[in-house]
Amino acid sequence: MSSPTTEAIDLVGRFDAGQELPEQMRADVRLLGSLLGQVLRESGSAGLYEDVERLRTATIQAYTDPSPEAFERAAAIVEEFSIERADEVARAFTCYFHLVNLAEEHQRVRVLRERDGRPEKDAATDSVAAAFVRLAEEVGDETALARLKALRFHPVFTAHPTEARRRAISTSVRRIAGLLGELDASLRGGADERRARRRILEEIDTLWRTAPLRAEKPSPTDEVRAVMAVFDDTLYTAVPHVYRRVDDALQGVAAGRRAPIVTPFVRIGSWVGGDRDGNPFVTAKVTRKAAAIASEHVLRGLERTTERVGRGLTLDAETTPPSDALVALWHRLRAADEDAAADIAKRSPGEPHRRILLLIARRIAATRTRNADLAYRTPDELLADLRTVQDSLAAAGAGRHAFGGLQHLIWQVETYGFHLTELEVRQHSQVHRTVLAELDELDELDGGGGGGGQRSELAEEVLDVFRSIAFVQERFGPRAAGRYIVSFTQSAEDLANVHRLARYAVGPDAQPPVLDVIPLFETFADLRAAPGILAEIARHPEFAARLEETGRRLEVMLGYSDSSKDVGPVAANLALYEAQAEISAWARENGIELTLFHGRGGALGRGGGPANSAILAQPPHSVDGRFKLTEQGEVIFARYGDPAIAMRHIDQVAAATLLASAPSVERRNEDAASRYADVARTMDAASRDRFFALVKAEGFAPWFATVTPMEEIGLLALGSRPARRGLSVESLEDLRAIPWVFAWTQARINLAGWFGLGTALEAVGDEDLLREAYEQWPLLRTMVDNVAMSLAKADDRIASRYLALGDRDDLARLVREEMALTRGWVIRLTGSGELLANRPVLGRAVKMRSPYVDALSLLQLRALRALRATPEGEKPAPEQQRLLLLSVSGVAAGLQNTG
Repeated sequence: MSSPTTEAIDLVGRFDAGQELPEQMRADVRLLGSLLGQVLRESGSAGLYEDVERLRTATIQAYTDPSPEAFERAAAIVEEFSIERADEVARAFTCYFHLVNLAEEHQRVRVLRERDGRPEKDAATDSVAAAFVRLAEEVGDETALARLKALRFHPVFTAHPTEARRRAISTSVRRIAGLLGELDASLRGGADERRARRRILEEIDTLWRTAPLRAEKPSPTDEVRAVMAVFDDTLYTAVPHVYRRVDDALQGVAAGRRAPIVTPFVRIGSWVGGDRDGNPFVTAKVTRKAAAIASEHVLRGLERTTERVGRGLTLDAETTPPSDALVALWHRLRAADEDAAADIAKRSPGEPHRRILLLIARRIAATRTRNADLAYRTPDELLADLRTVQDSLAAAGAGRHAFGGLQHLIWQVETYGFHLTELEVRQHSQVHRTVLAELDELDELDGGGGGGGQRSELAEEVLDVFRSIAFVQERFGPRAAGRYIVSFTQSAEDLANVHRLARYAVGPDAQPPVLDVIPLFETFADLRAAPGILAEIARHPEFAARLEETGRRLEVMLGYSDSSKDVGPVAANLALYEAQAEISAWARENGIELTLFHGRGGALGRGGGPANSAILAQPPHSVDGRFKLTEQGEVIFARYGDPAIAMRHIDQVAAATLLASAPSVERRNEDAASRYADVARTMDAASRDRFFALVKAEGFAPWFATVTPMEEIGLLALGSRPARRGLSVESLEDLRAIPWVFAWTQARINLAGWFGLGTALEAVGDEDLLREAYEQWPLLRTMVDNVAMSLAKADDRIASRYLALGDRDDLARLVREEMALTRGWVIRLTGSGELLANRPVLGRAVKMRSPYVDALSLLQLRALRALRATPEGEKPAPEQQRLLLLSVSGVAAGLQNTG
């Protein structure tokens, strides 16, 4: 028998080596795989490693050999396992995915760092700096600079339940990532290398021994703290580095010693603790707590940063004399904090700028602890003090200190204020209507008093939300809260109702909180009705007054997931484009500065996919330098979990946002939309008919629940929000968009991302015309490329086994036929022999994972069949439920974008 290390290498060996991995990544995958194999051999479970290897080899053979026999051999191995062994094998493959995802991320970071050091001519073209240069060529430097200063990228973090792994698992993986970095920096064969390898092995052992499933669902407060980890570890420092990179590129050698050109263009929003649509666990109390937690994090960060920058400013008054304004500021600060000022002056003699910043740090601490004597009332007060220091340094000739670390601190305050995230509240329009009907009835009964204590629990909670918004605004500033999103907006009255409720909440003698009411248009019908609803609400007195207060700024949110579940992904994408074009035209006609807020989920069935290419495919004037979108679940950690990747993502999306307003881009999109309007109409009608033939078929909803693990997904402790609106799924309307997508993904069908496209293209029929449209119509290209990725992660043979769980051959046949038709058209349009051949990096990643995902899918099918065979009235076997949930977590890790 070969040695443990040699044999363990085979865990990732022959198949992965053939996927043309970059050499460094291949070495990482081999190392991590060999160490995982060693952990499995040392686990104390006899034969575990050998069973994992048997299944791994069989699924690879089945992936490369299309014969039914090869696939059956892999399925037979799964059936042979005891339930205990199946559990262990599922955990082993899930650990592998966590490690290979890490290796891939580590390689991305390497590439980004290497690219960052290249000469400008070789640097990435999809950066803000490059977009500015291209824009300036078209509109001139002055206009381009004005657009750069007005640029806004606004991601909004949400807590939808798609992050299947525990935070403990994420933390362990992050520690391994740090150790891989140490390994890269160590000398080969040296003590540091041996230490790094030993510690990686220890961490992989921790990963293996950590319970992979949460014991219970996280609370909304848990979700708030999980998102805060991203700010602490990444975004707090990464965002000012993005600004710095752009300024370095635009100012060249002068950057860092004179005032920056770049103004902060990132704003971070959050629904975590504010989104109560369908989540009874998000209460007014939770919203207040979420705001307090976020503020605590940012104020601690600002305090530490200010103290660090201050301690470094050991500039003598002789070489760097203070300005009169700085001296006056010192006197004010000293008068307010005499003992500390005396102590700091003693430790920093002749260092006026250092002394000021150290006292400012104490004021920030006082703001956090709510010491009214010292606390800053607003972020603007803090900015004024920091700019006094900056101006003094610049006037004294210390430009590099004025616009170096101190500038980063100023950018952080400008970006995050004292609130960190701009907390947004969301509620369903029907809830508002229900509560107002109750309040109006009580008013009639008591002659206008509102009923006092007679109000229902729901009414009191809804009203308390508005009081919480007022509290948050008063304590943390108006930017901390104030956006109120109305789900399923179907009339202007739905928006006006928010203002009515706010007045009820505070009473007739108090001012309600400042509210920007944002309509969310989700269904196909609502998207089509949107322009008319907006035209009506703009005339509503309170809405119109708020428009004038904000300089006629308006946000409108578009839902991707419910519209896709409503009419299918093709018709939804076309409807979303048309709605954006019409809303943008209405806004321009009425002198309104429009921001479209895109409710894009992580998965393709929920509007996911590369954001930058989607931005550049939008209608003219629908972006105009402002892009806002939801970021959720696993996407948050994938895009913002590593500083280098976060900076690259922000740079790319902001670049596309800036470039979308270039005349050439707007002209291209407008011309393409006009040229291919007939194609769009044909695709829309054909795709909707095909989608309705499936989802409107009698008995579809229970069939869907049978052929996917939809019901069982509800048992997984993913997030605080319920997976469906009722107790069972009797119709598609009962089901939320997230589990709709998640369930199809787990079944390796991915139907929500592609169903209907093949029929739509077939209805057009003219392959030459469609090839031309794919090349020249950005909307179609984005749609087809996203479908290619969705289909590449699907699997015909696995999908057929899930579909066989139901007793509707007609529906199963419809799905299989549409999948084959869509795959054929996508391959023809992209001009390649297989899916993703035109996107080799992505294709390689999918191929590398697919056989291992197949292993977990076979384990999931085994558990699902056992659970479905449970006699009615009996409780399902808990060990089968556990196996299914383990496989769900593993498949989510393997496919990466799940819901």
